[in-house]
Formats: sequence, C-alpha cells, structure tokens
Amino acid sequence: MTGVSLKNIKKSYGTTPVVHGVDIEIEKGEFVVFVGPSGCGKSTLLRMIAGLEDITSGDLYINDQRVNDVDPSRRGVAMVFQTYALYPHMSVDQNMGFGLRMNGMPKAEVAERVNKAAAILQIEDLLDRKPRQLSGGQRQRVAIGRAIVRNPQVFLFDEPLSNLDAELRVATRLEIAKLHQQLAGSTMVYVTHDQVEAMTLADKIVVLRKGKVEQIGAPMDLYETPANLFVAGFIGSPKMNLIELAGTEAARTFKDGTKLALAEGGTARATVLGVRADQLHFVAPGAGTLDGTVSVVERLGDAEFVYVRTAWDQELVVRVDGGTGTPVGQTVGLEMSGRIHLFDAEGLALTGVSHTL
Repeated sequence: MTGVSLKNIKKSYGTTPVVHGVDIEIEKGEFVVFVGPSGCGKSTLLRMIAGLEDITSGDLYINDQRVNDVDPSRRGVAMVFQTYALYPHMSVDQNMGFGLRMNGMPKAEVAERVNKAAAILQIEDLLDRKPRQLSGGQRQRVAIGRAIVRNPQVFLFDEPLSNLDAELRVATRLEIAKLHQQLAGSTMVYVTHDQVEAMTLADKIVVLRKGKVEQIGAPMDLYETPANLFVAGFIGSPKMNLIELAGTEAARTFKDGTKLALAEGGTARATVLGVRADQLHFVAPGAGTLDGTVSVVERLGDAEFVYVRTAWDQELVVRVDGGTGTPVGQTVGLEMSGRIHLFDAEGLALTGVSHTL
C-alpha cells in the first residue's frame, strides 16, 4: 500500500514556478528523506503534503486517497517543525495533549496517549515542566511527542535538528531512528539539507535541486551509483572528488597530460572523473596515477582527511587511517583503486561500462 504518492506535483507563486512536476512514491512504513540545498523546494513539498501550501497542479494521495482539497486536520498527518512551537505557559503534559483536548477527546484517553508517547521518548519525568525549563533536545522531543499522540498515518519532519548543537543533533537523530522502529508501519517524510542525516536515517532518499528530482534511491545506491554530477558532489562526506578530464576522445588525460587508463570500457564521452576519498591511496611519487603536494590534514581521531593539491591546482581529498602523520608540504603519489565514476558533458553518469582502474 502506498503511504504518500505525488504525481506531477507543481507549485508556483504567482508566475514564478518553484516545483516542477515532481513524481514520488512513498510506500507505507517507509522513512523517506527529502534532501537538497536551500531553495530546492523540499520544505515546499512537505508543506503541500501537510496541506499548508496549495498545490498548483498535480495529484497528492495519502493512503490511496486524493487529498488535494482535504483539510490539513483530516489528512492523517502530523508535522514536527524546525522551531519547537511550544506554548510557554503550558507544561509538557499540556503541550502534548493540547490538540487532542481541543478536538474534544476525553481526558482519560488524552492522558493515556500522552503517557504512552512520553514513555516512548523517555520524557516521563518532564511532564510537569514548562518549556523554559527544558534543553533544546528535550523541547524537540516534546514537539515529536505532540505529533505521536495524534496517532497519524504520516509523520512530517521539517529540519527538526537544525536548531540543536552537534552533540544533541546526533543524539536526537538516533532517537528519531529508534522512533521509526518502535512505530512500525508509520510513514515518515523528513526534510533536511544535511546529507549525513539523509544517509543515516532514510530507507529512501529523494535528492532535489531547483524544484526538480535529481535522483531517488536507497542511501547506498545514491552513494555508489550517483545519476549525475550534482548527486555525486552532494551525497557523501567528504564529497566525491570530481576531476575534469582533457585530451582527445581517443585518449583522455588529466589536465597535466597524464593518461587515463581504465581496466575496461571506453572513455570517449567522459569529461569528468569521480573518485571517493577512500578509493585514493598514497604511493611513492611517480609510481601512481598522479602526483601532488599535501596542503591540509584534518585529524578526526580514527581517520584523517588529507588534502592533496595537484599539478593543475585542484585539491583532492584522501581518507587514511588516523595517526598516519602525513606532513603538510610533502610530495606524494596517488593511486586510484576500485570503482570510479565517469560523467559526460551533460553531467550525466556514463552507465553500461565497468569503470575500474
């Protein structure tokens, strides 16, 4: 059964189009993340699902019911916003149950739902506190609890972690992942500009740019087989190294004239080569695919990201084990191994060829 279906959805503000014919199928129980840079239309899509934005054209279905003209309160969705939007004069208990009380639900049932949600989120000891007495992470859990008590068919999250510090972001991200497991069968649609959140949370990622879908797929599918240069450069941390190629169609080279030799397959249409940081390895100068000079080293404990400046003045990032101690200024050789990625002049991935070195 389809949880949410968007069919040729378009949105314009006056004569300015912002969403251009989006088609997305979200299965019931899936955790789907909309990701992309600011202004790509991801929050606008979420608000259209919630009913907070009108749909200019196209069809929106929730659990196989067309809901274009259905009131937001009757769509079976609950939304968690970037800002917590808690009533400062109410306790946590009162904030979580407010919507239910306004709909006339009996007090006993309201209390039961609030207590159940509080147990799931482990905030039972906070029910008597006011929002000002809570940390940012606790406030966000209350906002999520307010959504849970409604027993929605679809949860909508609009960048819920953006106001939290780094440590709280990680902790709350784990809580949201656990919440999806606990609420089996609940469909979740999550908006973020952070591709790390997308990779760690999603069953399926929708990559958006300028109101259009660039690619839809499982996190590792997008990581290993990006459809185009935009996805290749957006998904992954650090992002993929993208190297412009030179030479003739018969013999593609790097910009310093070094020949590009693939194990198999042609390169005639390739204009850009992509390689992940963990597919570059240090060798002696002159012994690898290309040479460069170490410019920066980022030490992260168990790993280091070493930035190497090439002869044509491009920085490539290499992932090595922590404690390697590669000194800045050293000349090194780089060897590419495993699968690489080739893109044509239109920025599209070349498929049907096994790109290995």
